[in-house]
Amino acid sequence: MNLPLSTGPAAAKVPGRGFWPLRDLPTALWLILVVVVALVHRQLPAPRWLLIHLLLLGALSHAILVWSQYFATALLKRVVTVQERRRQSLRLGLMNGGAAVVVAGVLAELWPLTLAGALLVAVAAAWHGAWLYRSLRGALPSPYAASVRYYIAAACFLPIGAGLGTWISAGLASPLHERLTLAHALVNLLGWVGLTVAGTLITLWPTMLRTRIAPHAAVRLRRALPVLAASVLVAAGGAAAGLLLVAALGVLGYLAGLGMTASPFIHAARAKPPRSFATLSVLSAVCWWTGTLVWTLYALAASGDWTQMGRHFDTIVPYLAAGFAAQILLGALSYLVPVALGGGPRPVRAAATAFDRGAAWRVSMANAALLACALPISSLVRVLCSVLYLGAMGSFIPLLFTALKAHRLAKKEAAESAGQPRARERGPVEPEGARPPGQRLGQAAAGLMSVVLVIAVGVALDPAAAGIRPPAASTAQQPVDPANAPVKTVQMTAKDMRFTPSTIEVEAGTRLVIELANTDATQVHDLVLANGSDSGRLAPGQSATVDAGVITADMEGWCSIVGHKQMGMVMRIVVTGAAAAPGDTAPETFHGHLQDAGQPPAAAGPDLQAQPADGFTARNPVLDPLPADTGKPALHKQRFTVSELQAEVSPGFTQNLWTFNGTAPGPVLHGRIGDKFEIALYNDGTMGHSIDFHAGSLAPDKPMRTIAPGEELTYTFTATKSGIWMYHCATAPMSSHIANGMYGAVIIEPEDLPAVDKSYVMVQSEYYLGAEGQPVDVDKTAGGNPDLVVFNGYANQYSFDPLQVATGERIRIWVLVAGPNRPSSFHVIGGQFDTVYFEGAYQLDARDRTGGGSQSLALAPAQGGFVELALPEAGNYPFVTHYMSDGEKGAHGMIRVSDPN
Repeated sequence: MNLPLSTGPAAAKVPGRGFWPLRDLPTALWLILVVVVALVHRQLPAPRWLLIHLLLLGALSHAILVWSQYFATALLKRVVTVQERRRQSLRLGLMNGGAAVVVAGVLAELWPLTLAGALLVAVAAAWHGAWLYRSLRGALPSPYAASVRYYIAAACFLPIGAGLGTWISAGLASPLHERLTLAHALVNLLGWVGLTVAGTLITLWPTMLRTRIAPHAAVRLRRALPVLAASVLVAAGGAAAGLLLVAALGVLGYLAGLGMTASPFIHAARAKPPRSFATLSVLSAVCWWTGTLVWTLYALAASGDWTQMGRHFDTIVPYLAAGFAAQILLGALSYLVPVALGGGPRPVRAAATAFDRGAAWRVSMANAALLACALPISSLVRVLCSVLYLGAMGSFIPLLFTALKAHRLAKKEAAESAGQPRARERGPVEPEGARPPGQRLGQAAAGLMSVVLVIAVGVALDPAAAGIRPPAASTAQQPVDPANAPVKTVQMTAKDMRFTPSTIEVEAGTRLVIELANTDATQVHDLVLANGSDSGRLAPGQSATVDAGVITADMEGWCSIVGHKQMGMVMRIVVTGAAAAPGDTAPETFHGHLQDAGQPPAAAGPDLQAQPADGFTARNPVLDPLPADTGKPALHKQRFTVSELQAEVSPGFTQNLWTFNGTAPGPVLHGRIGDKFEIALYNDGTMGHSIDFHAGSLAPDKPMRTIAPGEELTYTFTATKSGIWMYHCATAPMSSHIANGMYGAVIIEPEDLPAVDKSYVMVQSEYYLGAEGQPVDVDKTAGGNPDLVVFNGYANQYSFDPLQVATGERIRIWVLVAGPNRPSSFHVIGGQFDTVYFEGAYQLDARDRTGGGSQSLALAPAQGGFVELALPEAGNYPFVTHYMSDGEKGAHGMIRVSDPN
């Protein structure tokens, strides 16, 4: 390894070499969990939180505990005793056990368990810091002992971060939640992780590059520590106190501290440019570290309040974790694991060679894919790029086991050939720099092209989401040469469902350029002109330039996001001066009622006589009973992910639905009066969405706000009234969002609700169908004449898969009308209701023994209740809405009654 070139930690005789399971395996196990969770995250609660904490609290924290002790031992020239190694094992057990308990506590929503895990983590970190401090005090002077002071400072920050994380997990209201979340992240990422990395790289980086440490490195190292540590305290303190400016100053100070250590880092890289996977990965991590800190500084300066800052930081955190933390961890391990295993040059070389396979390809693909994810791309392209990133980074795991095997075999061969000349033919370990430069460049280009290819595939599969629309069928002839035409540039804003200005006057023969800025706080917008020019979809704060070409005739423009045009997002280009040339008319106009650019013409509707495919299973309508009442209000925590997907709404007919958690209607929430509901809403769609729970009473300004793609909010309410309550997306146009699947039910049981044999939930809604595979037809929705009226999101599904009950069983059917337009008169053919509960009150109660009955439950949109009945004879009992034309459009089901065996 040619270590005499460096005076870094590896230059000393380092104890603890060889395979040590408790040291070497936990990080790999945590990383395997990260990959598994990334693959199945949609089926797990709090997947974003889980991924970040498996990586940072699990894999990275274990690695920090191991390698900071490893380096401290080398720098301070300590001898590790058996007793000291046992104590280190205990600390590692506490750290990993505490991390596992924290994860279990959060996922199980058991705050005492989370607290217990956080205490274990804090004890492990404090014990580690105390050991480092005692070791430093008892050691001889060393020029790089300052690195150990970095580790001590880092160990002091982790208990603080653990305490803040535990406080957050107890449930906090906005904006305290956002403030403490940022403080928690700053303490852990900049303190615990950042100080460890900064203190290590000053010596490890030149050692990895096999070059000398810069002469002034030790001085820079000592001077930067107080700046970095103080900046973490200022940034986190400012965040906790709700002071945006103070937090920004702290981040700025931290960047200044990193700048003090930059010169030795650059000096080493210039002397020996990075070529191996380890060095390329570490270099990429440092770039992401710096970039995300600058991004955070910008967000702090640009945010008007903590809610907005919380949304910004939610976007930044994944890139801090994936770009900085993951790459610094894998890069360091790729170098350190072979060195720690030891065994001589040949085994170390064999392990290092295994880690270096495809180095340039893996690093370029991972970073290009991650950078693409940070750009305003469609959901499909982001998913494809995420898969590439996961593949490039996840390849470390099989390579780790390959490296261990290669090391073992090489060590065995070295032992067998001991004393033979050929055993010493090979020199020290060489990184992948031994490869010809052209091969490394080719690998890097291959990784980059992989990302370009998947972006192209994603755009081809979903061009509308990427802002690409086919040109109009015919375009106006433009006799004027665009290169010689005068140019008029107009600034336009999109906000509150309006373009400003909405009319642009242009002299005939002028080339018009529109600089469009989306100044809306939450909504995605675009501008499509009748000649096919468009801006692409713009997230809040984004801008684009639209070249409208040479204008020779009046022309219309509009926002093509579903429903926005109908809400008034239209603009007009008016020609002044010379008359338009004959035939120079815009091919598509708003007043001509033609389809928007990129929208296919309407297709034939579904066949209501069609049968579903074999094996069809209806959505489960059963409402499970609540657990036994403990006398204390329950806390219901759920994560709702907005997704836009293709789903069948009738046999053989699909639509592009917008959903909560992938179903229309969304999940049914069920509780008692006094229960608290905490819903984390994440927008994984391509446009703005929101949520409104009728079951709670609170000011709608913040919890019901529209969030842009990639953003998240927490909606908390307490159930104070019983009934079946609607929830829905409240983003304009609300009718379109509801009609396209964004609705669901919350059932809060009355306190005196008797038990029944079977309980079901039916949510009635309407579909106003676009063409096959397209979203809702907004014009049909405005007209109020639906193509389908359905129970639980699918036409006639309970006719194909009936409800099964026994004769004499008492059944309760909860009914909610989600609309958005049509009422219902719920009726069971052949049955009579002896109990009717409407909008929080009994209209008829079998317990009163009046002998009265009811034939239907009449409900307007956003109203609900339940009915109860018993069916005395075996047979098939249809249930419908007695608005019979709606029943014939799919609001039809069957109760199949059988005699008990």
